[in-house]
Amino acid sequence: MVNEPRYGSAPEGPGAREADAELAAEREAYYPGAAGQPHPGPATVRLPAAIRDAIVEHARREVPNEACGIVVGDGVAADGGRPLRWVPLRNALLSAFRYAISPRDLLRLTVETDDADEVFWAIVHSHVASPARPSPTDLRESHYPDALYLLVSLDPAEADLSTGVPNVRAWRIVDGGVHEVEVTIDD
Repeated sequence: MVNEPRYGSAPEGPGAREADAELAAEREAYYPGAAGQPHPGPATVRLPAAIRDAIVEHARREVPNEACGIVVGDGVAADGGRPLRWVPLRNALLSAFRYAISPRDLLRLTVETDDADEVFWAIVHSHVASPARPSPTDLRESHYPDALYLLVSLDPAEADLSTGVPNVRAWRIVDGGVHEVEVTIDD
């Protein structure tokens, strides 16, 4: 029997291709996909490189724990809202496997954004050693259906092949469906 890391790659040698296929199937098994729901939009969003870079920097700084924070915007992404700024927040769980935004931080930022007539454009967190896609826990804990869920993977195998920059992906989690939103980075 081959011992594989949960999200790692299969070992080299005989049976490696089959082990890779089994590992890929295991990764996909939990994933509900759209769950028969139409994509709630938007199909694509633009994220300033400065915000992406700040998110990645924060995620790297928080290793070995998952990092978290919020991108504040001028409106919800599905209605054409744009990201304005990145606000790093504390992971109250101090965990490499889960995050929970500090309730005190969340309350403070909720009041600030409401007073400024802004919104939570994206809820952000990192995955230290797994792909930038919602985990089963992320799906259960998604309480902001109007916001995007922006995930950054620090797994080197998930990084952009040409630049080495960690993978950042966006999702809408609505009514049991998980819908990927293409992210274009503006330089």
